[in-house]
Amino acid sequence: MDEVDLQIIRELQADGRLSNQDLADRVRLSPSPCLRRVRRLEEAGLLSGYTAMVDQVAYGLPITVFVRIGLERHTADAVNAFEKHIGLIDHVQDCYLMAGSSDYLLRIVIESLEAYETLVRTRIHAIPGIASIESSFAFGSVKQSKVFPRPGSLTRRGRAGAAGRS
Repeated sequence: MDEVDLQIIRELQADGRLSNQDLADRVRLSPSPCLRRVRRLEEAGLLSGYTAMVDQVAYGLPITVFVRIGLERHTADAVNAFEKHIGLIDHVQDCYLMAGSSDYLLRIVIESLEAYETLVRTRIHAIPGIASIESSFAFGSVKQSKVFPRPGSLTRRGRAGAAGRS
């Protein structure tokens, strides 16, 4: 993956509806080589799909909850059962396996506090093997980015800055 591929990825993350011509213009390629690069990135799995960004509040899910889950046991069966059940809950947008005091971190979007209580009581408490559930409610969003930073950008900048101070 070279600099042009990185630029293509960033442009498509910022606007997945770009026409090939507009994308080619932005990355300074002619349309045919640009399309070949996009197809190659798709085939390699770097570009795994395209989606629409939807306003969560306007859609009717104004509440974001971050939920830390601790498991009673960490056997393969317990972990698999938890992950299978969580995968079936549509309100769970993200589920991360964590290091530290919690085993999992969930991001849940939901329409109301009452709906969240129902979700916890009927769907999450029903999952066997959960030892703890800790919920944090987001007041608002300060930053949400769908565009990844350039790999190595901090280490390159750090080296250049250190070299410039010598």
